[in-house]
Amino acid sequence: MIFSPTALAEKHVLITGATGDIGREIAKVVAQMGAKISLTGRNEEKLKQLKLELENLVPKENIFIQFGDLNDAVDRKKIVEASELAHGTFNGLVNCAGVAKRSMVKDLSEELLHDVMTLNFTSTVLFTQLVYQKMIPNKQGSIVNIASLSGLRGTIGNAPYSASKFALIGFTQSLALEAIQHHIHVNAICPGFVEGQMAKEIIARKAKENNISYEKQMKITSESIPSGTLTQPEEIANITGFLLTGIASNVVGESIKISGGAVL
Repeated sequence: MIFSPTALAEKHVLITGATGDIGREIAKVVAQMGAKISLTGRNEEKLKQLKLELENLVPKENIFIQFGDLNDAVDRKKIVEASELAHGTFNGLVNCAGVAKRSMVKDLSEELLHDVMTLNFTSTVLFTQLVYQKMIPNKQGSIVNIASLSGLRGTIGNAPYSASKFALIGFTQSLALEAIQHHIHVNAICPGFVEGQMAKEIIARKAKENNISYEKQMKITSESIPSGTLTQPEEIANITGFLLTGIASNVVGESIKISGGAVL
C-alpha cells in the first residue's frame, strides 16, 4: 500500500463496476486509504464476497454495497440514494462499469452496438449526472472515469467498444470544464490490456478471429507492448487513488494513459 491509511479519511467514494477485476482492486486501495466506500454492480453474490473481503482490511462500517443495474433508471436512483443514506455526501465517484464486445463493422448488429454504447456511455453519463448534482452544493469532489486506450485510437474489429470509449472521453473533457467551476475535478484513466477476465476474453476472441491458439495470441499481444507486459489492476487503482485525493488541483479533464509504451 503506497498511500497513507488516512489519505481519504472521512471521504465518501462511490465505485461502479466494483465486482470486475479493475473495480475490485480500486475498492481495496480506496478502502485502505481510509475512505467510506459504496460499491455497486450487477452480480449481487460477488458484491457480498467483496464486502466480506474488505471487512478483513478496514472497519466494516466503512463498506456499503448496493446491488443494481446502471442501465435501469430506477436502479441508478436507488444506488445513489441508498449510498448517500449510508455514508452521507459524495466526495468521489469512480465509473468502472463497462463491457467489451468486438465486431467488424460489416457484421455489426444494432443490438451489440446498443449494448456497448448504453453501459459504457449513456448509463455512465446519466449515473454521473445524479452524483454530480449532489456534489455541486458542496463545492468539492473528484470523478474518475475508467476509459481505455481504445478511446484514443481505433483498432480493427473494435468499432463499438472504441466508439463508446471515445464518447466517454469526450464526456469527461466537457464535464471537467463545467465541474471545475464548482471545484470538482473530472479525469479519465486509459489503460490498455489489463490482466484479468476481460482481457482473457478479448484475447480469446482475437485468437478465434485469427484462427490461432490463445497462447500464441497472448504472445503476440504481449510482444506488441514495448514493456512486454499487460497492465496490472493495481496500477489503475493507484492512479485512481491519487486522483481522488485532489492533491493535484490542476489535473483537469485529462486522459491518463497506461499503455506500457504502446500509445505515446
